[in-house]
Amino acid sequence: MNAVAPAEGSGLRPGAASDVLKFVGADCDLIVPVALGEPPTLLDTLEAHADQLDRVRIHRMDPFVSRSYINGDFGDHLRHYDYFLGPGSRQAYWDGRCELVPNHFSEMPLLLRMLNPSLILAAAAGPGKHGYFSLGTNADYVSAFIGQVPFFLEVMDAQPYTYGQNQIHISQTAGWIRTDAQLPAGKPRRAPRPQDEAIAGHIAEMIPNGACLQVGVGSIPDALLRALGDHKDLGIHTECFSDGLMELANKGVATGTAKQQHRNKHVTTFCVGSPDLMRWLDHNPAVEMMPVEWTNDPRVVAKEPNFMSINATTEVDLMGQAASETIAGRYWSSSGGQADFAHGAMYSPGGKAFLVLHSATSEGHSKIRTTLTPGSVVTTLKNATDHVVTEYGVARLRGASLDERARRLIAIAHPDHRDELTFNARKAGLLH
Repeated sequence: MNAVAPAEGSGLRPGAASDVLKFVGADCDLIVPVALGEPPTLLDTLEAHADQLDRVRIHRMDPFVSRSYINGDFGDHLRHYDYFLGPGSRQAYWDGRCELVPNHFSEMPLLLRMLNPSLILAAAAGPGKHGYFSLGTNADYVSAFIGQVPFFLEVMDAQPYTYGQNQIHISQTAGWIRTDAQLPAGKPRRAPRPQDEAIAGHIAEMIPNGACLQVGVGSIPDALLRALGDHKDLGIHTECFSDGLMELANKGVATGTAKQQHRNKHVTTFCVGSPDLMRWLDHNPAVEMMPVEWTNDPRVVAKEPNFMSINATTEVDLMGQAASETIAGRYWSSSGGQADFAHGAMYSPGGKAFLVLHSATSEGHSKIRTTLTPGSVVTTLKNATDHVVTEYGVARLRGASLDERARRLIAIAHPDHRDELTFNARKAGLLH
């Protein structure tokens, strides 16, 4: 790919949304950021003119909003390629109306470069007085293409102006528009349940002061971040920055002073959360938005001592294989960065990786199983699974034999299922 020359019409004044059509040719691949980085008006424009498009493909992860093109309404005129199912694409995939491409989050720029993409469509803030836009809540995979592929931006007041390697000079754009579009609504934060708080308590005891955190989003991570309120000098090097991490920073618990990379900064590759979080992010120099090929690179993660990775899974078998992207054998999301951080934490001096789950489903079925549910996909290999945590305790698997793994996992399973798991483990030859 060649470096991008200043585009005709990409001046200091915003253009019209229809201008984007000038840069969308036949048989081309367009890229849209994760989650809140969606440019809604630009996507509306493509959909409104879909009958004029010829074999255009949009590649993105975790769409929050369902759209006609995601649902396959325009056939080969405009198609959706997903890399992590979100609330806007899950049903469409189940109905066979869009594609899902397996990936590790850290490798997304590598995969997308293979497409030789034509254009990036992204939400943004700015431009600032020096002529730079910010990708706001995002750096993710799109920031890796700055200076290599032209960007068409939708500037939204709702997008915070953030700093890091997500800055785009106006000369690197094909065009831009300004709208009053709002960010798509995410899931409301759910109050932690007793199981969540028990899991959080088990993990908090194992996290030392000065540790560096990667934490997912949800009720268990929220409970954990609350449980860390008395810790000191924690660092943040995470995939997704959330309200819980903001609260940890506001309390002075997360300072980043013990980090080896981007010391005193909170590092992330995208953000999801409340309007309060968006206001906090705006022009906040403590937050560094970095490309996912750097944040999630296991070699980068391993350089941080005492790196603690905490991610959710849906099922674990008695060998330690974790299925984190399917539920009851049906696709729900994708791999994300779980395996990236599991490997990075493994090589971090003093590092630990935790996979968390409730011991049983709401219907009472065990989430720790002799074998995974048929159709389930292994996200984290048994060799990379370090600790598994339920409300009943912690099973340390790294370096443990298959017999030891089975015993430790059965010990943290729901008591109603331990006898059956023990019987089945013996029958399968896992227990001697």
